[in-house]
Amino acid sequence: MNKHSVSEGAHYGRDDLFAIYGVGGCGRSIMPYARDWLKRRGISDKQLVFIDDSNLHDTVNGHRVMTRAAFLAAPADMRHVGIGIADCAVRAKIAHELDVSGLVRGWTIQHENTVIMDDVSIGDGALLSPFVTITSNIRIGRHFHANLYSYVEHDCIVGDFVTLAPGAKVNGNIVLEDRVYIGSGAVIKQGRAGAPLVIGAGAVIGLGAVVTRSVPAGAVYVGNPARPLLKKQL
Repeated sequence: MNKHSVSEGAHYGRDDLFAIYGVGGCGRSIMPYARDWLKRRGISDKQLVFIDDSNLHDTVNGHRVMTRAAFLAAPADMRHVGIGIADCAVRAKIAHELDVSGLVRGWTIQHENTVIMDDVSIGDGALLSPFVTITSNIRIGRHFHANLYSYVEHDCIVGDFVTLAPGAKVNGNIVLEDRVYIGSGAVIKQGRAGAPLVIGAGAVIGLGAVVTRSVPAGAVYVGNPARPLLKKQL
């Protein structure tokens, strides 16, 4: 039997509060399909806000902006948050702080034209943009970002807080460890069954890079074929 599982929390109610965390470009790009996600479930977009402590405006693109403290204090049966921040480490930090509060669930938002095929599991808090494809036999962790026209091919394992920028191409038999960032238009060469190509934790693959071999943790790789640029501190 074909199946896929996208973690969305237990239930959603009309007295819940929903938020996109961050009013930067990433968050503002997510908001329209978050709004559509609610509409398809009969939930009012009046329950949908931005969270941003640094914003100077009361509203952005028609949605109220709340501080984190105000959001956590607002009356609601449950609070659901999609973290609209592309930086993997920052997203991980915010997710940890929200987890500690015990008042928030990670909100998985899937655009209606996202393609998800057979035997796929995706952790909570995933943000799946328009024209994203996730094929078959794939395991993906928490707070995953897949931006416009990116894809993950068969038999991949993706860790927590991974970001695929627009047009990123992750081919089959690849392991992306936690907090990996794959830049726009980058291509990761397919690995082999039993010998996957591995992109190590915290690594960054630059814009348009073509990766043909495994990348160590914390490295920055650029170019075609991709070569190391510098070493990040994890």
